[in-house]
Amino acid sequence: MTRPVGGAIQAALERHGAGAMEMERSGLLVILSSPSGAGKSTLARRLMDWDPGLRFSVSATTRKPRPGEAEGEHYYFRSAAEFRAMVAAGEMLEHAEVFGNFYGTPRTPVEEAMRAGRDTLFDVDWQGGQQIRASSLGGHVVSIFVLPPSLAELERRLVGRQQDAPEVIAARMRKSRDEISHWAEYDYVIVNDDVERSVEALKTILKAERMRRARQVGLGPFVRALMEEENA
Repeated sequence: MTRPVGGAIQAALERHGAGAMEMERSGLLVILSSPSGAGKSTLARRLMDWDPGLRFSVSATTRKPRPGEAEGEHYYFRSAAEFRAMVAAGEMLEHAEVFGNFYGTPRTPVEEAMRAGRDTLFDVDWQGGQQIRASSLGGHVVSIFVLPPSLAELERRLVGRQQDAPEVIAARMRKSRDEISHWAEYDYVIVNDDVERSVEALKTILKAERMRRARQVGLGPFVRALMEEENA
């Protein structure tokens, strides 16, 4: 016999459709890290194309803008003095110095997105990942490290981008070994030898993490409403 649908359950069905009810949940902080050239930026773009509701964390940096980069869209470009003032005021969720420039994540937009149930995607190095995991928001973190199929392929990709001088590429290759040594600190590791397979792996991770019981803050009220229904 079909049981009558309770008010809370009926409201959820009306919001999401009978076959696609979705619980209210807290937003995830999705950390995507890799050595430079391993493909994390491409994977991040593909993931956001798949889920337009996924918010990309815009970092602040002291480096000069590259051609085509816009303020507030790609980075918040700040002077070194402005950046240090933000750190001192506790306005950064994480920050690090990379190749002589400072990079950091403003805290407020991340907290607002998390409370609204929106996931935020971070393109940060292992140092930034450590700081975010150690922060007050660490319980909401899902961390993923992207490995290249080989160091030779990594160097080929860096040269092919035609963005950096040979000495910068050499420095990035030296740094890549240190970055790769932190792979075991992450929840998930993907070897990016095929972009399509890597994208599918990321989708699978995100779907599963969103379904964790502890993240579904609307599940408790739903179950209580379910238990209060009268038996038919």
